[in-house]
Amino acid sequence: MPTSIRLAPEIEQRLDFLAANTGRTKAYYLREIIERGLDEMEDYYLAAEVLERVRKGQEQVYSSADVRKDLGLDD
Repeated sequence: MPTSIRLAPEIEQRLDFLAANTGRTKAYYLREIIERGLDEMEDYYLAAEVLERVRKGQEQVYSSADVRKDLGLDD
């Protein structure tokens, strides 16, 4: 799926330099950056949503003592 983005000139220059000096395409590096960064973004934003629900009392929370007890780890 083709997608276009606008990059700041200094970022594009860095990307051009990296591609030229490694023999890989800019598209290769953009895919790598997105794939690696997407995991981090998902972790952050999805965790932030859960935290907001916890703060609003919309998400059930458990103490570590209750979890250990329920799992039989205190025996």
